[in-house]
Amino acid sequence: MKKKKKSFPKVTVLLLAAAAVLLVGSGVGSARAALTYYSENYSVQMNMQSIGVSLTENGDVVSSRDYAEPDKWEGSTEGTLLSKMLGENEKFTPGKKYEEAIGVTNSGNIDTFVRVIITKSWQDADGNKNTTLSPDLIELNYLTDNGWAIAEDQSTPERTVLYYTKAVGVGESTPALSDTLRINQSIASEVTKTVKDNTITYSYQYDGYTFHVDAEVDAVQTHNAKDAIKSAWGVDVNVSEDETEISLQ
Repeated sequence: MKKKKKSFPKVTVLLLAAAAVLLVGSGVGSARAALTYYSENYSVQMNMQSIGVSLTENGDVVSSRDYAEPDKWEGSTEGTLLSKMLGENEKFTPGKKYEEAIGVTNSGNIDTFVRVIITKSWQDADGNKNTTLSPDLIELNYLTDNGWAIAEDQSTPERTVLYYTKAVGVGESTPALSDTLRINQSIASEVTKTVKDNTITYSYQYDGYTFHVDAEVDAVQTHNAKDAIKSAWGVDVNVSEDETEISLQ
């Protein structure tokens, strides 16, 4: 009897605003840390030289960019998400929870509000997204009792939009928006049995695919926050009088 083993092939993917990602020794998937600054769309009383933001993972800076002057960045660093998820010689295990605390640090010179967009997907060996495989099986446990809020009307099973509702001061960091990541163990039950010439083959639905988790960070100034957020992100929010907190409408 021949049994086809379930596998997650190794892939290296070139990612926007971040280095390529490879989970060494596991082949379980990849991720990106994309840093974008939609606040540059808002020009009224904007000091872009002061904008800066860093994405953190388990307390360490993964990627960061600080705006120096129009069309120029300085202090840019590029890293990889999930690169330290597995220990040496450790094999990836579906159903196991791995530490994955994602946060944001204000590395600029003015207070900002931040938004993070998490996108989950399954891709084949050529990097093509498979829309029939469920992103819900990629389980990132979100924390929303610490200032983070999920915009349900902007989110889908594949994409989750989170806003930190408090201003992030210069040099300050948000609490983590997540704490663990796991792949639901039910992927091992998605199997088809084929019998041919006295040989039994088991083919898994997710065979040949890798999971991907993308994290995109946006920052806007707190000054004139309501208008800045509307211009930059296209959403309406309520802003406190002292412009230190926002709430979703």
